[in-house]
Amino acid sequence: MQLQISPSMRSITISSSNDLMKIKVAPRHISYRTLFHTILILAFLLPFVFIVTALVTLEGVNKCSSIDCLGRRLGPRFLARIDDSEQRLVRDFYKILNEVSTPDIPDGLKLPASFRQLVSDMKNNHYDAKTFSLVLRAMIEKFERDIRESKFAELMNKHFAASSIPKGIHCLSLRLTDEYTSNAHARRQLPSPELLPLLSDNAYHHFVLATDNILAASVVVSSAVQSSSKPEKIVFHVITDKKTYAGMHSWFALNSVAPAIVEVKSVHQFDWLTRENVPVLEAVESHHVIRNYYHGNHIAGANLSETTPRRFASKLQSRSPKYISLLNHLRIYLPELFPNLDKVVFLDDDIVIQRDLSPLWDIDLHGKVNGAVETCRGEDEWVMSKRFRTYFNFSHPLISQHLDPEECAWAYGMNIFDLRTWRKTNIRETYHSWLKANLKSNLTMWKLGTLPPALIAFKGHVQAIDSSWHMLGLGYQSKTNLENVKKAAVIHYNGQSKPWLEIGFEHLRPFWTKYVNYSNDFIKSCHILE
Repeated sequence: MQLQISPSMRSITISSSNDLMKIKVAPRHISYRTLFHTILILAFLLPFVFIVTALVTLEGVNKCSSIDCLGRRLGPRFLARIDDSEQRLVRDFYKILNEVSTPDIPDGLKLPASFRQLVSDMKNNHYDAKTFSLVLRAMIEKFERDIRESKFAELMNKHFAASSIPKGIHCLSLRLTDEYTSNAHARRQLPSPELLPLLSDNAYHHFVLATDNILAASVVVSSAVQSSSKPEKIVFHVITDKKTYAGMHSWFALNSVAPAIVEVKSVHQFDWLTRENVPVLEAVESHHVIRNYYHGNHIAGANLSETTPRRFASKLQSRSPKYISLLNHLRIYLPELFPNLDKVVFLDDDIVIQRDLSPLWDIDLHGKVNGAVETCRGEDEWVMSKRFRTYFNFSHPLISQHLDPEECAWAYGMNIFDLRTWRKTNIRETYHSWLKANLKSNLTMWKLGTLPPALIAFKGHVQAIDSSWHMLGLGYQSKTNLENVKKAAVIHYNGQSKPWLEIGFEHLRPFWTKYVNYSNDFIKSCHILE
């Protein structure tokens, strides 16, 4: 379709392949402004006329051979009217869709691999509307199944990656253990003899860290010391297992964080930690249901068609082998492990300290035992939306009888513990009794983890502290607000995407790696995070 204006501005010609329309301007004077506005209106309307004409032609209706015919056909469209034949076509199409939505897809139905192939098959096989709709439905359902299976496979692979030990970290542990046997300086006493009395001096700020990850422990300690306004008042009690003790001791013996003090102890060096005092842990480690739960097939028995990827990911995370480790349960025995201390701050190994934590010792816990950040309210609705219903099975009669599903949960990772008040309670006994009850019920009350029994044991003993002290979710929430990360006193990479793993979030990793000593010979030789 073309629009032509004569040089004299006396006529306007509109032409198409079949029609010609010529408009003559009267000899009277017309202002250029009026003419310009007329042209603008025509230029605006004509593309719509062309589009609707094309649609009419594509619908297979009788061709219009005149402008008058075209006007009669297009008039109802501009007035938002549709003739009976089009309404019938829409009704028939809906009817066909309803017919093919209920029956089962025939076995052996050959499905096209792409939309292009579907169009080709339609032309070659002369599909009717019903056959086309059935094939299209089968294709969509197959794609949905493939996407769902891929998502669950991704979650499984991520679970295995999160549970494994990176080559560089394993190398670091082996090299430092070897150094412990060959280098007397790596075996020197920590702390030096003249500083031993400070390990039980309540005038100092005592931190407790239980971990078998040397690199993670180095970041926690370094970040705490570098962020402190009074590093000379810091005492770190690092507890590890027997296999990691030599390497952990070597690291802190060879890499001083003075003026802060570091003590490294293995669980076997605590006289109190005997099987008689912690019998429930032996049951946790040996119970056949527990072993199958953590070391069996994670897919077997799981109805993936009735669960969501997010719920499946949560179940996988609760199957982390760390939950049957003695190190992960140590925090419940702090009053017995440190009988001379009144107050400690317990830290997880996947945190980074970005602000001076000395004010934590001045927080009034109002007679409570545990100062913690609550996780049921906050800007991030995914991370800060945890209530008791998140962790417990309220269909179990014991759970529904004793707990409120709407009660606010709190977080492990950075906790202020008043040990003097704790010793006057039965928190440890409550923890043990509920663990035994859950084992007896074959883990039907909650899936294992240290937080659920702690939520029960510390019930009524928790004092909420400001959420800026402890920011969570950096190990599973990729959309974490970076400005909030920078402001938080402690950031917590809880979740599978730890910063020392390849599956860690790249934009959140620098907050952790800034405290890794890349100039260290052991770090360089083991190619950490390269």
